[in-house]
Amino acid sequence: MLGNAIIGQSGGPTAVINQSLVGVIEALTHAQKQNKIGKILGAKHGVRGIIHSDFLTLDNLSADLLERVAQTPSSALGSTRDKPDEAYCHQIFESFKKHNVQYFFYLGGNDSADTARITAEMAKANGVNLNVYHVPKTIDNDLRTTDHCPGYGSAGRFVALAHMGDDADNRSLKGIKINCVMGRDAGWLTAASALARFDENDGPHLIYVPEADFNEDKFIGDVDRIFTKLGRCVIAVSEGIRYKANDKKSLLAEKIMQGGEVDAHGNRQLSGSGALADYLTNLIKDKLGNLMATRGGGTVKLRVRGDTFGYLQRSFPTIVSETDAPEARECGRLAVQYALTAPNGLSSGSVAMKRVSESPYKIAFFPTPLDTVARLTKPLPAEWIKDGNDMTAAYMSYAKPLIGPLPRPGKLF
Repeated sequence: MLGNAIIGQSGGPTAVINQSLVGVIEALTHAQKQNKIGKILGAKHGVRGIIHSDFLTLDNLSADLLERVAQTPSSALGSTRDKPDEAYCHQIFESFKKHNVQYFFYLGGNDSADTARITAEMAKANGVNLNVYHVPKTIDNDLRTTDHCPGYGSAGRFVALAHMGDDADNRSLKGIKINCVMGRDAGWLTAASALARFDENDGPHLIYVPEADFNEDKFIGDVDRIFTKLGRCVIAVSEGIRYKANDKKSLLAEKIMQGGEVDAHGNRQLSGSGALADYLTNLIKDKLGNLMATRGGGTVKLRVRGDTFGYLQRSFPTIVSETDAPEARECGRLAVQYALTAPNGLSSGSVAMKRVSESPYKIAFFPTPLDTVARLTKPLPAEWIKDGNDMTAAYMSYAKPLIGPLPRPGKLF
């Protein structure tokens, strides 16, 4: 009997994770027609759907439906934050045995790659015939080994466009504006805000990421300097900024947040609370509250505002990067090819990308062992951070082809 295939999605959604899903379905459908696999099953809400045998049949879906799913943000199969332990994995194997599953494709980020690793290792230890392939996605862009992650380009495009609009707003009604961007352990997404600038007066004027030490006195000095020069200041801040770079114990948000949700992976919810934006806004008011800006011959009180972009960044339609969607689709297709052919002996693994050339932009795909992707994160390179509050030209060169061209604003003064 031909082995069946199961597909699951896990972790935070992205604008292109369904492109990868459809890529997997397309490749499995092709393999099915060649009598290489049996049924194609979709697990609702990832591994949780597997242990409860909560499946969708994905055979014989129309091309029109698949294309509409591919272009729809978020996880069409539903997602989960469950982290399987040994007992959980035994339930997964029982489900796989019951449904004759020999191929498991898991779409997700670091934690999802770790789930795939645990499942593959336990399958091997228990003599279970199972090929597991992780299909990468994360707006955080922090998977090791790969040049970049599907989902990052589109989320980064949202961040850049949002800062372009916010900078225009701030130029019209001058003041200090803080935007908190997703990124618990890595500043890749916040860094994308730098692409919003077309000249030296454009915001964001200051950018803070977890890979650089955050000092409150220096922060106030940076804001004061920019405001004195321009009469305004737009600031992009990662939700994961910390007093000591890359030290999880010095997370600023942990200092100011009381309680809050913690998921199965031990991650405290940071996005959506607004606590960090409020804290930094009040800090500026307290330290610079007496600063007066001359405007039209008079004086006005310092205007300080803060926003938290939160979950809007992950699944916003119409802003998909022109490189992100096709790369995500290809990652899904290649995961199936690798699982069926086991290149370099990797019957289980993950799909990764390497940059072949900068100009023109070109990448190549390759399979990589699961333990090169799982658990640990890839930080934004320290050499790409300028003065602790900006991005260098090297980052801009890296990110531009991922984000895609942006509209140049028109200015009268």
